[in-house]
Amino acid sequence: MNLKELSTLLGLSQTTVSRALNGYPEVSEVTRDKVMKAAKQHNYTPNTRARGLATGRNHAVGHVIPLSTEHEVVNPVFTDFIAGASEIYSRENYDMMLTIVPDKTEAEAYRKIAAKGSVDGVIVHGPKADDPRIALLREIGMPFVVHGRSGIAEESEYSWVDMNNTRAFERATQFLIDLGHRRIGLLNGLETMDFAMKRREGYRAAHISAGLPEREELCYSAEMTEEYGFSATMELLALRKPPTAILASSIIVGFGVRRALDTSGLKIGKDVSLIVHDDDLSYLRNGATEPIYTATRSSVRMAGRICAEILMEQISDPKRPMRHVLLDAELIIGHTTGPAPKR
Repeated sequence: MNLKELSTLLGLSQTTVSRALNGYPEVSEVTRDKVMKAAKQHNYTPNTRARGLATGRNHAVGHVIPLSTEHEVVNPVFTDFIAGASEIYSRENYDMMLTIVPDKTEAEAYRKIAAKGSVDGVIVHGPKADDPRIALLREIGMPFVVHGRSGIAEESEYSWVDMNNTRAFERATQFLIDLGHRRIGLLNGLETMDFAMKRREGYRAAHISAGLPEREELCYSAEMTEEYGFSATMELLALRKPPTAILASSIIVGFGVRRALDTSGLKIGKDVSLIVHDDDLSYLRNGATEPIYTATRSSVRMAGRICAEILMEQISDPKRPMRHVLLDAELIIGHTTGPAPKR
C-alpha cells in the first residue's frame, strides 16, 4: 500500500497522513492514532526516498570506522554498541551507513559525507584527547553524538554518552587493595584513547589514596586483544616481584590473562586475582547464572541505544541543548578475586 492508497482508505489528504506519520505537532492525537493504526494494519511502510525529498532528510545515520587494527572500536564491544543503536534506528525508520576508511583520510570522509548529504547525522567512536573530529563536525554543522568524551575542556559543547571510567577503575583498584594486594598490574587499552586515559587516572587515584606507589613496570597499554592479555601477563609473571592481582580493561584481555595463568600453573583468584571490564557482551557472557569473573560492568548495548536516541533528537531539532549522559559501572563480584597470597 502506498501513501495515496492509505490516504484514500482513511478519507484524509496525503499531506495530513504524511504529517501524522512523521509526528508533526499540528496533527491532532486522534488523527495521528487513526493513521498509525491503519498503517500498521495494512503494513504501510513510508518510501524513504520520497520522505527524504519532502523533509530534506535522508533518514540515515553514519558511522565512520578507520581501517587501522589498532583501534578500539574494531572488536565485539563495537558490535554490541551497534546492536543497541540499531534498535532505535529501526524504531525511527532510519538506515545505517557504515564507512570504512584509512586512518589518514577519516577527516576527509566526514567532509565527503556532509557534502553528499548522504546522512542526517553521525556517531563518533573511540574519541582521543582533544579529538580533531569534534571541531570538524561542529564546523561542518552536522548533528553528531560522541560515544565517550574528548578531554574536559569543551565537553559541554557537544552531546556525549560515556561511562565513568575513572570511578570504575578507582573502585576496582580499591577493591583489590582492600583485599590486601599491593602489586596490582594494569592491562589498559590504548592510552591515546580518552577512556583508557581516564581508567589510568582511576587506577592512579586509588594508589594515591592508599599511599601506594604507582609502579610503571606493572602498567601496560595496547590494543585490547586476547593475545595482548596473554603476552603481557607472561611478562608480568616473569618479574622478580610479579603482581598478585591484575586489572584488565576488557574481558577479552581477561581471557588472555587466564590463559597465561593456566600456562604458568597458577590458580586464578588464589595465586593471582583478576578484575575485568566490559563483561556484559551478547556473545561473551560472564557466566550463565552467576558471574565467573569479578568485573566492572556497564552495558555497551544500552550506551548504543542512548547515543542513537540523542542523535535522533539532534536531527529533529538542531537547536536542542546538548545532552550529556555519564553512566556508572557496577562492580560485580565473581570467582576471580580473593585475598592477596602471602609471599
